[in-house]
Amino acid sequence: MLPYQTLQEAELELGRELSCAEKLWFDYSRDKSDYYLYCHTILFLFVIFSIVPLPVVFMEIKKAHTILKYKIQPKVKISTQGIFKCYKDVMITFCLVVGPLQLVSYPSVQMVGIRTGLPLPSGWEMFMQLLVYFLVEDYTNYWIHRWLHCKWGYDKIHSVHHEYAAPIGFAAPYAHWAEVLILGIPSFLGPAMVPGHMITFWSWIILRQMEAIETHSGYDFPWTPTKYIPFYGGAEYHDYHHYVGGQSQSNFASVFTYCDYIYGTDKGYRYQKHYLEKLREAGTGNVDGIDSKSE
Repeated sequence: MLPYQTLQEAELELGRELSCAEKLWFDYSRDKSDYYLYCHTILFLFVIFSIVPLPVVFMEIKKAHTILKYKIQPKVKISTQGIFKCYKDVMITFCLVVGPLQLVSYPSVQMVGIRTGLPLPSGWEMFMQLLVYFLVEDYTNYWIHRWLHCKWGYDKIHSVHHEYAAPIGFAAPYAHWAEVLILGIPSFLGPAMVPGHMITFWSWIILRQMEAIETHSGYDFPWTPTKYIPFYGGAEYHDYHHYVGGQSQSNFASVFTYCDYIYGTDKGYRYQKHYLEKLREAGTGNVDGIDSKSE
């Protein structure tokens, strides 16, 4: 809760006039506890999981030809019933695991020093902190993901996420409850190392989940802005990981591809991509959905 009762008190304390964003934040947060503000994270996650995948899912249900040509595994069809079963299962995990975890994890947010007061962070400060969060999460997630593909980790935990060999947006958070808890560690590690404002924390949660939904969408759209991000994996890159499934020792990256390149765990993907390009150059018919699962 802000320690100021009026805008004038806040401006006097800061020694300047508040920006428009700061005035909006003041009006909204001044009579709300820090814990109440933190609990907004649950609402953001629910909205993202429910709304962001809908445009692509809706067009797939309608079999819109304008986007089907961008489907990475066009031979794989998921029924409408199967799509909404996935959403239902995700919401069950959300209600039983994600939501309660958010409710009880506030002491860790307090401990690392994520703040809710004024001033608000500058755009540059937010950008740099978010970059750190993405890099820290990406590197630690890579190694946890590799561990989850060992025999015990895959059989006991990670196989649930791989039930979708051709992923859809709703399947991004579809996982065993233990995986949800385990992968919460790298997600919080960046904010713990470089704590910022609650708005930066919310931005991180929103962007990371939107990235995961795009990566699991099953579609490789040429116009997506993420194609201009250096070393960004994207839907095609991660789709290969699901396509290979339990055999996969390739494409463990959650966001960026540099770890797979450095540690040599993208060789299967690069081999298959080169192989498909050769087939296309040779004029071979439809090469989509090829069963070759080379590692």
